[in-house]
Amino acid sequence: MGQNHLRFGLNEKEVLSPSYYAKKCPEAEGIIQQKVKQWFLKDSTMAASLIRLHFHDCLVRGCDASILLNHRGSERRATESKTLRGFEVIDEIKQEIERKCPKMVSCADILTAAARDATVIIGGPFWELSYGRKDGTISVAKEASLVPQGNENVTQLINIFQEIGLNILDLVVLSGSHTIGRSTCRSILHRILPNSGGELDRNYKKNLTRSCKWSTDYVNLDSVTPKKFDNQYYMNLEKKMGLLSTDEALFMDPRTSPFVSAMATQNLDLFYTQFAVSMVKLANVVLPSKYPKEVRLNCNIVNS
Repeated sequence: MGQNHLRFGLNEKEVLSPSYYAKKCPEAEGIIQQKVKQWFLKDSTMAASLIRLHFHDCLVRGCDASILLNHRGSERRATESKTLRGFEVIDEIKQEIERKCPKMVSCADILTAAARDATVIIGGPFWELSYGRKDGTISVAKEASLVPQGNENVTQLINIFQEIGLNILDLVVLSGSHTIGRSTCRSILHRILPNSGGELDRNYKKNLTRSCKWSTDYVNLDSVTPKKFDNQYYMNLEKKMGLLSTDEALFMDPRTSPFVSAMATQNLDLFYTQFAVSMVKLANVVLPSKYPKEVRLNCNIVNS
């Protein structure tokens, strides 16, 4: 891959600290947690959407809330971002925090914490976060294509992760977030065509064909326990029931398959522990210091 010169050096360290808001805005984490819970009670699918939104943010320019910028030609307006959701959750949290502690808490920190709280609320692990990220001021639509789209081969996936300082284990473990959430049928139509070969379990393929009347319909990424944050995703891969071709590829490739097998056969603790570790690594990928940064007052637009 290597097409994103901006990724080079992305994992340089910004001074992040767990106590960053202890004096500046001690209410911040509580507000984020409460708002995520309120939204989840209204719409349980929002948990997976917030995790995905954070992922799309951090894979482009680091965790700098560039995905939230809403202007012509921004990542958010790109075709690849069409199915992203959760922007209004972040906006609501930001408004509440601005009332309590104006000009203190970045949109990047809010999105990072919301993804963690969304994981916890759906039954996944908790991890401690460090704060102090700043918001980027640049967002370019064509960079949205740097995030995996579901049709890459394993070498491409490994390269995408390595460019931001994450390894093969991180790739397999963070793909485990597909234990919740949904995908449009458009992403898998090539896999359920009558002549598409035998890379899917026959009954699973039949069920998908029934569910996908239109390309705009949605199907669960994990058809067995779609509302549970567990390691079922990995067991599905071993049974040829990985929804996206990138999912199934992780089980087929000798570089990634041992990790898939370990996550499928060990108890849930292994997946939970490693998921927390990999999410911290992802969250600590920050925008290099040579790029302009700020604490946005509105997550949708740069400060004037």
